[in-house]
Amino acid sequence: MKKFAFYLLTIVMIASISVTCFACSGSTDTEDQSGNVLPKQTRIRLATTTSLYDTGLWSLLEPMYEEEYGVELDILYAGSGIAFEYGRNCDISVLTIHSKADELKFIEDGYGMERIPFAYNHFVIVGPADDPAGIAGMSPQEAFATLAEQKSSPFISRGDNSGTHSKEKAIWAAAGYNYSDITSSGSWYVSAGKGMAPTLMHAGEVGGYTLSDIGTFLANQGNLKILVDSGSIMLNVYSVIAINPTACPNTDSTNAANMVEFLTSDEVQALIDNYGMSQYGQSLFSACFGNEPTE
Repeated sequence: MKKFAFYLLTIVMIASISVTCFACSGSTDTEDQSGNVLPKQTRIRLATTTSLYDTGLWSLLEPMYEEEYGVELDILYAGSGIAFEYGRNCDISVLTIHSKADELKFIEDGYGMERIPFAYNHFVIVGPADDPAGIAGMSPQEAFATLAEQKSSPFISRGDNSGTHSKEKAIWAAAGYNYSDITSSGSWYVSAGKGMAPTLMHAGEVGGYTLSDIGTFLANQGNLKILVDSGSIMLNVYSVIAINPTACPNTDSTNAANMVEFLTSDEVQALIDNYGMSQYGQSLFSACFGNEPTE
């Protein structure tokens, strides 16, 4: 009987706490120091590619944007393929992305407004410091061809339809290979289906090679080394695209426009140009609003 009473008391206490917490969480009004009720804060959802998130750049930019425009910013980070799906499903109001051909198709299909480049860096091919495949100093195409012909060193692909994965496919094509032939050519080729940071970790664990943007690599390099870092095909441009309200009537066009204004402002462009300089001795990105670099 005492045990039953104890359980009953516990249930009543949990229910009481739950009701109190629900009431607290459901309250969206706040008060300032004078007791004046402040209006509910607006929220905006942004989808971003993992490289902008994994490098910590959004951790710096998010509070700046929220303070300047008085809104809450919800960031969804994923590979570019998933980020585009968020846009097609009208789950977001703006996205920052790095896959030009897919960006142009997204806009052509009516989901996005204007493609506005705001930053860039470069891709690199990284691998073990002892470089067992001997690709150091090669062109990207020569390096990929060497890995494909040897089939003795693991290549860890993002395999997630991200911008980096799209660039990898472009390099295989430029090297004269059909990508479907590569994926079925043996266990040396591993499709990780992961973001950039986990893919770099995977490559480091198995002594493999992978393709990475330079920013995410510097922030997550582990025991890997840059072996190939030249070639126009390695250019990596980031763009901001506001979602088209015609396709997504519930999109927050005002705050999407504010995000475009924010990322292309002189203050943020200068910040991008210097981001990572003190920690890595070089910036992880370069600003490029109004002056998009070309391959």
